[in-house]
Amino acid sequence: MKTALLGGSFNPIHIGHLVMAEEVLLATGCDRILFLPAYIPPHKAMDDPGAEHRAGMLQASIDGDHRFALSRCELERAGVSYTIDSLRILQSQHLVEEHPCIVIGDDLVEGFSTWKEAEALSRAAELIVVHRMSAQKLPFGYPHRYLDNRMLPVSSTEIRRLIREKGAWRYLVPEGARRLIEKHGLYGYSAD
Repeated sequence: MKTALLGGSFNPIHIGHLVMAEEVLLATGCDRILFLPAYIPPHKAMDDPGAEHRAGMLQASIDGDHRFALSRCELERAGVSYTIDSLRILQSQHLVEEHPCIVIGDDLVEGFSTWKEAEALSRAAELIVVHRMSAQKLPFGYPHRYLDNRMLPVSSTEIRRLIREKGAWRYLVPEGARRLIEKHGLYGYSAD
């Protein structure tokens, strides 16, 4: 089974994440996407309801799709999440193959060299770069494959703002995530 790892804060998961994940499967021949929600993402400051809420929204959003799975390895490890550490843990537990794919957004390409053990990571996995902020292929000094994916103009930051301001957000997130946001009053949601 060929796996593509997709890490992130998923704060909250939205339709853009899921469409991109499906496009990765179709374009790469991978059999599954393994979502890795970060306990504490090293490259983002966030309005965070907590790792368990983010993982819960993600799980509720992918339930029923056998091509998608959630790994709790970064949540169980706690602390700041580094992709190379997660890859090594997943491989040591035989949960992913020797040379899986790792999906990164083009918004992370410029800073990739600052990632923990970036060189080792680029040798241990096939890097799949997806368009998130630029329709053009951005220069990237590591071996990689650039996908010609669709860019949906939706972001977790914008969704959190819309929830706080009582804007139109409900159809930007999968139904499972929407139910949990409403049930737990996440991101300042209130029914009135």
